[in-house]
Amino acid sequence: MNGLKTTMLLAALTALFMALGYTLGGSGGAVIALLFAAGMNLFTFWNADKIVLKMHNAVEVSAESHPDFYNLVARLAQRGGLPMPRVYVIDQAAPNAFATGRNPENAAVAATTGLLQMLSRDEIEGVMAHELAHVKNRDTLIMTMVATIAGAVSMLANFGLFFRDDNRNPWAAMLAVFVAPFAAMIVQMAISRTREFGADRGGAEISGKPLALASALARISNQAQRIPNPVVERNPAAAQLYIVPSGVRALFSTHPDTGDRIAALEAIAREQGSAPPPPRRGSALDPLGRG
Repeated sequence: MNGLKTTMLLAALTALFMALGYTLGGSGGAVIALLFAAGMNLFTFWNADKIVLKMHNAVEVSAESHPDFYNLVARLAQRGGLPMPRVYVIDQAAPNAFATGRNPENAAVAATTGLLQMLSRDEIEGVMAHELAHVKNRDTLIMTMVATIAGAVSMLANFGLFFRDDNRNPWAAMLAVFVAPFAAMIVQMAISRTREFGADRGGAEISGKPLALASALARISNQAQRIPNPVVERNPAAAQLYIVPSGVRALFSTHPDTGDRIAALEAIAREQGSAPPPPRRGSALDPLGRG
């Protein structure tokens, strides 16, 4: 079902891209837009992980350099029946994490030093299980591709500014400028909101600690708007990659309300009969990899 929804949403964005191409350049513009969209899809398919990791200046770590964090991810991947992903650490105070890659065999997960310092071991485990659930559900590639195409739709729509005085189709150009980017944003939101609930449930199943994930979401959300995120400041579209978006107004958030996610995790905990997470004190991981 997820595959069908994804295909339909990507097709809708590509069609919107072609419609804008036709509006601005006729049938030739539609063909160019289609070729451009296809090229973007292909490029993003093979390079999604590299794009995102380079954007964050992420550093790959190993069992030797960061034994606690690396081995934690390895245990979770084994529990989830996943190949071992590449593991990265980002030197950033804002607590957050994300996953990327075109499929489980080519996946990567990353966490910021702020997250590794702030959260307890169980909370970090819940967060990374959530990210591995994205990998298992094959969400990572799709979210990156949709964000790329949506950004391209907005870029193409902005070309309408150059045609706003064109007497042949002035209203169509204005429509391209104002409506199409908003429509692309709505499609992106529809994908991400649905998938975050799925990743929360999947993460709770992999870790067996839904309440630890709920606690982590509350703590990250509390800090997400307080601590600047330089990557999001440069590129607001990056916010949709994180487990909790930072620096984004509610209207433009691609994630469900954190309170709703916590309530859903509490319901999962009742289903599982989970016990409350242990105290946080003294259980955070060392982001410098000193064990």
